[in-house]
Amino acid sequence: MKENLFSSPFNTILTLIIISILWFSIIPFLKWALIDSCWLPDADCRGTGGACWSIISSNYKIILFGFYPQNILWRPITAIVILVSLLFVSRNKNYWNAFLGYSWLVSLFVMGILLKGGILGLAPVDIEKWGGIILTLLLSVFGLTAAYPLGIFLALGRQSKMPVIKTFCIFYIELIRGVPLISLLFMSSVVFPLFLPEGVSINGILRAQVAIILFTAAYIAEVVRGGLQGMNKGQFEAADSIGLNYMQTMRLIILPQALKIVIPPSVSVLISAFKDTSLVVIIGLYDLLKTTQSTLSDPKWMGFSAEAYIFIAIIYFICCFFMSNYSRKLEKELDTDLE
Repeated sequence: MKENLFSSPFNTILTLIIISILWFSIIPFLKWALIDSCWLPDADCRGTGGACWSIISSNYKIILFGFYPQNILWRPITAIVILVSLLFVSRNKNYWNAFLGYSWLVSLFVMGILLKGGILGLAPVDIEKWGGIILTLLLSVFGLTAAYPLGIFLALGRQSKMPVIKTFCIFYIELIRGVPLISLLFMSSVVFPLFLPEGVSINGILRAQVAIILFTAAYIAEVVRGGLQGMNKGQFEAADSIGLNYMQTMRLIILPQALKIVIPPSVSVLISAFKDTSLVVIIGLYDLLKTTQSTLSDPKWMGFSAEAYIFIAIIYFICCFFMSNYSRKLEKELDTDLE
């Protein structure tokens, strides 16, 4: 401690200042959040002087599941448990085999049946009622899963020697990266339906999903292109020397090494895209942020927005920390240092 915190008069002063800031900020926060707080559902928090966590205990069903019928909440809960279980199993590289792939396909089908219903005696639920954590996970998991391979194809297309394909990929990437995600969401929500034939409509959630996929894929493409440019030309020459064609060279030699290199920036893009799914609130979709805002519109809970936003911030942090931690684990297992 003497060497790191009190090694000189200047460091001593800085240490004391930082300790003072922490003392006068963290202690009051802990008192507000834990000691003087109120946790009971439907409790009157006005006179407690602390945090009103009753807003969460009283409205967690609305915040987490939106307007999904509350008498059948076991269905979205089961779907979320299946999805989280698959994600945890998929973290282990030893389980990457055909069985895991088939498990994902079957599980996605089962989750769709649970959420939508209409068969096997399950009451149908309109997709417009999907909200909260269901919609957030739907947009993020499926959006990021579809955006990554599309980004790889765009990166390969931008490196192509075919003028038409290369020009199209460059135009697409630069166009999408040059506009904010909000504009694409507005286009998908407001402008796109104007071009559909009369009587034809596409669900708003699906349109937002496509916009997120297209937007994220453009950024993934540039990250992957950086990995492709970082490959030694000797790798291509070695592939040519053993008679591999373009597809075999990319699939067996170049892409496995390039994708290892770009794991950290790729995960940064995916984490940003996951957080950007909250922007669908501006087109009226009831994701986790929108359901929280609808709860705060109740006069009973006005003035307690800090507690509600802290709650959803914790949820976003847990998800982003999981992605970041998994990327570090995967990077270590794959040993991204190319020697």
